[in-house]
Amino acid sequence: MSDERKSVEVLFLETSVAKMRQSVGKIVVCLEKLTADQIWSRGAEHENAPGNLVLHLAGNIRQWIISGLGGVPDVRERDLEFETTGGLGAVELISLIAGTVEEAVVVISGMDTERLTRVEAIQNRTPTGLEAVYQVVEHLGQHTAQIVYATKQMTGKDLDLTMPRRR
Repeated sequence: MSDERKSVEVLFLETSVAKMRQSVGKIVVCLEKLTADQIWSRGAEHENAPGNLVLHLAGNIRQWIISGLGGVPDVRERDLEFETTGGLGAVELISLIAGTVEEAVVVISGMDTERLTRVEAIQNRTPTGLEAVYQVVEHLGQHTAQIVYATKQMTGKDLDLTMPRRR
């Protein structure tokens, strides 16, 4: 092992990427355990189905990282993320969230001090690059926990997520 230590920036970026991929792994486990009906099932009208949460996460990650930090045009239609009631199965949702996170990983992995400290205009806010990455990782973790909880409720089973697979 080398005596070289990684910079705080590198550690932050690597940890952010690892956390995002870990969340995707948990979402994959959940979606693979749910039926098509369960993926779009809402406990009540004011709740979101796991499928809606996946659409919402993909939209948020695209808006904040891929567009906001990566410069790709923002084409997000946030209301549709919650209005959708079906049409996509587990395979399509897994592909969407995994692909979106990997696109974001490319942007995050290419960041440096200047990029982490630069202020951006994202979703009517003005975060630094660091704040944008942190917001996305936290947001992804929060909704992943909701998907895990809903999956446990619907399946009545432990999901054995102590060591989720990495994508």
